[in-house]
Amino acid sequence: MTEETVSREVAGAANELRLSMMRLVRRLRAERPPHGLSLTRIDALGRLDRDGPATVTELAAAEGITPQSMARAMAELVESGLVTRQSDPHDGRQVLLAIAADGEALLAEDRARRSTWLAVTMADRLSPEERDVLRIAGRLLDRLADA
Repeated sequence: MTEETVSREVAGAANELRLSMMRLVRRLRAERPPHGLSLTRIDALGRLDRDGPATVTELAAAEGITPQSMARAMAELVESGLVTRQSDPHDGRQVLLAIAADGEALLAEDRARRSTWLAVTMADRLSPEERDVLRIAGRLLDRLADA
């Protein structure tokens, strides 16, 4: 299917979904603990936590920023003890970055705070049926993200 063949109904639904997701993302960001880290740094920590050690170049590509910007961000995270540097066991010329225990703790607090807000808000504002719809919607959003 191309842009030309998408119906107005689908295009309207897509726009509504995009706007709603942007509002929810902004609201979830507002629930972050006051750790003072930028979204780029938090996202990079999350990627290291999920995917394991990576080079600056790999992280930059995954996050869609320049290697220079990622190198600056990682230097700050290393200096603050949230990330460690280690030699790549397969290529001694490469340096791998890995999340440190303090970085894991910071991420756990960040995720818990946002998840708690979302769970409490869902319980307060949505019916059980609406919460079931959101479970299904989550799976559908994953499929869209994988496209």
